[in-house]
Amino acid sequence: MRRLPMMVALYATAALAQAVPKETPPTPGPPTNFSLPEIRRFALPNGMRVRLMQYGNTPKVAIRLVTQTGNIDESADRVWLANLTGDMMQQGTTTRSAEEIARQAALMGGTLSVNAGMNETWIGTDVFTESATNAVALIADVARNPRFPESEMARIKTDALRKLSFESSDPQSLTDAKLRQVFYPNQPYGRPFPTPEMLQGYTLDQIRQFHDRNFGAARSRLYVVGRFDQAAIESAIRREFAGWKAGPPPAVPVVSPASRPGVYLIDRPGAVQSTMLIALPVIGVVPGSPDYRPLVVANAVLGGSFMSRITSILREQKGYAYSPVSYVQMMLGTGYWAEDADVTTNVTGASIRVVIDEIDTLRAQPITADELRGFQNFLAGIFVLFNSSRDSITVQLSSLDLYGLGADYLRDYVKSIYAVTPADLQRVMQKYIDPARLAIVVVGDKKAIAEQLKPFGTIVE
Repeated sequence: MRRLPMMVALYATAALAQAVPKETPPTPGPPTNFSLPEIRRFALPNGMRVRLMQYGNTPKVAIRLVTQTGNIDESADRVWLANLTGDMMQQGTTTRSAEEIARQAALMGGTLSVNAGMNETWIGTDVFTESATNAVALIADVARNPRFPESEMARIKTDALRKLSFESSDPQSLTDAKLRQVFYPNQPYGRPFPTPEMLQGYTLDQIRQFHDRNFGAARSRLYVVGRFDQAAIESAIRREFAGWKAGPPPAVPVVSPASRPGVYLIDRPGAVQSTMLIALPVIGVVPGSPDYRPLVVANAVLGGSFMSRITSILREQKGYAYSPVSYVQMMLGTGYWAEDADVTTNVTGASIRVVIDEIDTLRAQPITADELRGFQNFLAGIFVLFNSSRDSITVQLSSLDLYGLGADYLRDYVKSIYAVTPADLQRVMQKYIDPARLAIVVVGDKKAIAEQLKPFGTIVE
């Protein structure tokens, strides 16, 4: 009974919408380059580099210590040791318990976290402006003086085992892990998971050794972004980090991606959908190289935006997938292009065919200037939006340092995106995105999809 007024309102709205003539959207304004506020840069005698930036009007500040270490520094028999080390660093220092660390960070308006990744480990927080110098002291204490309490070791291992159990059964994690094993055999980038026995066997001595060997000033950079007293912050940084050992410089990973085209099937009996990752290494492309930004634009056209070709076909036209996406994944020394999608089981092969056909089309037929401009507008807008917070600015500054790029890389980003021509896009497609080199990883019901996968290459299980 209560639906009638709503239906009447809907019909009235629809009728009104038909009666009102549509207006042409305003013409976009000319593209403008992104500009960063001035960065105060200096280094301590022990080698630690510091970046200070006044940003925004909110009385808060993001402080992040980034140390260039992580899974890249693990041996084959110690996978995730970097992650356990990071988790244990949060369990207290020689002068503060874990509870005191959490309480002090909360009183400053934030939380302190330690996150270990493939190439970097981040220690940081986001606090009120008046607490910035105290936050520097807290971060320095966690980085320099972890206590590694034995009482927490069993719990940290249990958490790691729980995470391993989840990721080793999650289809998205499985496709990503398999892809890295295919591209980077016998290399740190190709060792996504430890064994449960490996995790259970780690000792406090191994964790202490990993920290002592890999955490030091020469590998570290401190970023402070937000509103703060610059003189007070600089004084605090020099005071809290002056005595930190330099340690060795960061190890430069030697990465040799393998091109191993084929179909890699992980059987998941009874699965009602297939999770697929279609990818290939983009050898020679790194942020800052001439082909990187044309490749970013090509990815946006293929599947890296909501209006992209693959997304439009798989989602809008065919209804095969809800949220397919492609991306250019960069890691230090290497990178790859990938299309990721969850599709209904009975259209697994058809979905792969859509991806390959759209790659072939973009390689063979230059994109029109009008279609290209739409994707350039999208990338420029997303770039500006992404750089609108303290955290995102910190990520960008860290990336500049990791890849050895200057501030002009960000300043000229929008201009360089608009400089990509249809010929540039077709060239990078022909040079890097070759369907004959694709590795196709699929997690799904073997009985239902094996025949669908045969046209795309030899199936490897």
